[in-house]
Amino acid sequence: MSKLTDISYVKNILAKHGFTFSKALGQNFLINPSVCPKMAEMCGCSETVGVIEIGPGAGVLTSELAKTAYKVVAVELDKRLLPVLEETLSEHDNVEVINGDAMKLDFKKLIEEEFNNGEVVLCANLPYYITSPVIMRLLEEKLPVNSLTVMVQKEAAERICAAPGTRESGAISAAVNYYAEPEMLFKVSAGSFLPAPKVDSEVIKLRILKKPPVAVNDEKMFFRVVKAAFMQRRKTAANSLSAGLGIPKAEINSLLEQSGISLSARAENFTMQDFADIANLLSE
Repeated sequence: MSKLTDISYVKNILAKHGFTFSKALGQNFLINPSVCPKMAEMCGCSETVGVIEIGPGAGVLTSELAKTAYKVVAVELDKRLLPVLEETLSEHDNVEVINGDAMKLDFKKLIEEEFNNGEVVLCANLPYYITSPVIMRLLEEKLPVNSLTVMVQKEAAERICAAPGTRESGAISAAVNYYAEPEMLFKVSAGSFLPAPKVDSEVIKLRILKKPPVAVNDEKMFFRVVKAAFMQRRKTAANSLSAGLGIPKAEINSLLEQSGISLSARAENFTMQDFADIANLLSE
C-alpha cells in the first residue's frame, strides 16, 4: 500500500508545506489504496508508453503511473503543491512536474518535447468543475494520444459515455462519440477522497478513434447542429434546431424529412448518422 493513501501521512506532509485545500480548484485527494493501481493498470501505460497526468494533487496516482510508464509528465495548476510533489515523488526519476493550466497548455508541443512523439496516454483524476471543458479540449485538439482515462463525477461519466440515441445522451455524448469510444471502467465512492466530496465518482476510458464513425463535410457545422439540437432538449429537435441555428422551422422540417427523421423526434433519439446527415445537408 502506498504511504500516499495513509491519511495521517498525507495530512502531515500537507501541513508541513502549509497547504490547505482549495474549494475553488476542486481539490479532493485520493486515499483509497485500491483505486490508483487499478487506474494505472487500465490506462494503457507501459515501459514503452508515456503518460500525461492532469492535476496530480499529492502525487498518489503519479506514483503508481511511474512504476509502469517509462515517463510521466504531471501538469499541476496550484503552485503550492510543487514542493509537496517534489517530496512525495522524490523516489521516481521518471516523473516531471510542470506548473501549468490544462486549459491553456500547448499539449502538442509538450508531447513532442517530452515524449519525442512516442506513444502517449492521458490519465487523470479531474476536478469536477473542469471535467467537460478539459475532455473536449483534449479531444478537439486531436492530440497524438491513444486514450484518455479519467476519473469524473458519476453523473458526468454516465452522460459522457451515453450512446447517442438513448435517453441519457446529450451534446457531450455525441461530441465524445465523434472522437472516441467511451467505456465506464469502475465506480469510486465519495469516501475514497480527502476531503470527501458529496457525490461518487467513476473512472472512464475514451479510446481515441483513428477516424470519426460518421463522415461529415464540415466539422464545425456538425457540432453546431449537435449543440443546437440539445439546447432545448424538452422540445422536439425541429424546434430546438430552428431556434439554435436561426433557421425557419419549415426549412428544418424539410431537412429532417430528407434525412428520414421523424418530425416529432427529440435530440436524444438522434443517432450519430442523423446529426451527420443534417449537418451535411446544411453545409452543401
